[in-house]
Amino acid sequence: MNRTLVIKATAGEDAPERCNQAFTVAAAAAASGVEVSLWLTGEAAWYAVPGRAETFALPHAAPLADLLEGVLAAGRVTVCTQCAARRGLAEDDLIEGVRIAGAPAFVEETLQEGAQALVY
Repeated sequence: MNRTLVIKATAGEDAPERCNQAFTVAAAAAASGVEVSLWLTGEAAWYAVPGRAETFALPHAAPLADLLEGVLAAGRVTVCTQCAARRGLAEDDLIEGVRIAGAPAFVEETLQEGAQALVY
């Protein structure tokens, strides 16, 4: 059975430790060969915009841009449809390889056999 880790990041600069935890776990899992799907919701949606992850700083944490790059190299990154719309973001505004999808896609991913969902 394939195992998939679906991680939803619900925070950005408003809760930097929680945001960093989501990205760190996603990157660690991807580096370990686990199939990873990282969902960026709320303020975390901004980190799908080119250059924005580079502005994130948290002492004693790996650079968010590096973590995101690791997830994109081995997994999938999705921005919530409503979160993107509220921020005026379209797929053309996002880092190459990041998609926009809604709640039905999130539910489908989390209900797949072998999926584990984490929300930060």
